[in-house]
Amino acid sequence: MDRERKSRFHSDKELLKTRKIREDFTSTDPWRILRIQGEFVEGFDALSKIGPAVAIFGSSRFTSDNLYYKAAVTAARELSKEGLTIITGGGPGIMEAANLGAYRAKGLSVGCNIELPEEQEPNPYQHISLHFRYFFVRKVMFAKYSVAFLIFPGGFGTMDELFEALTLSQTCKIEHFPIVLYDSSYWEGLIQWIHNSMLKEGCIRKDDLKLFHLVDDPRKAAEIIIENSKRLGYI
Repeated sequence: MDRERKSRFHSDKELLKTRKIREDFTSTDPWRILRIQGEFVEGFDALSKIGPAVAIFGSSRFTSDNLYYKAAVTAARELSKEGLTIITGGGPGIMEAANLGAYRAKGLSVGCNIELPEEQEPNPYQHISLHFRYFFVRKVMFAKYSVAFLIFPGGFGTMDELFEALTLSQTCKIEHFPIVLYDSSYWEGLIQWIHNSMLKEGCIRKDDLKLFHLVDDPRKAAEIIIENSKRLGYI
């Protein structure tokens, strides 16, 4: 099936599509609600006993010889050694690296895979592997079961997860747990824009800049998360 045809069957796209005035939504949307409910139930049931987790995000395009991939393996390994579960989007790249790090450290490794027009293959380093049709259901799983977000360089999807976490933290919808950005040089332009535009125009407060940490060492990233988790009694 080509990309255009695949996209027509993408669950998120169908859910969010504006209906024509004469279309009868009752023939499809109530059943879609039941499917969404089922995804929530399956996710909560599978993850309710995993313990405190660290969500690790980043590009799916990095291969095993990439420095970011190697750094993600290291960070996940250090976190797993302290008893923290690693939870990712379950695919390749940084997700695979993080699951691999947990797997090697004999920690619990979780993947929350997503249905995409271009099929995403789950990586093989997951003890628990879930499959979601809807991005927003998957996001709830990350927010509910994570005590920290570790974010490596990535694209639009990574930015989406980053600003979702910042928004939930800023509005106190979740605890102010660590949101750690790896590689200051990658994030430099974005951080400058936040300072020079968002903060300057009064769109955020100065204290909002404390919601995230910039690091250049994967062990330092793990250390920030571990120390906070110990302080709050998670480990």
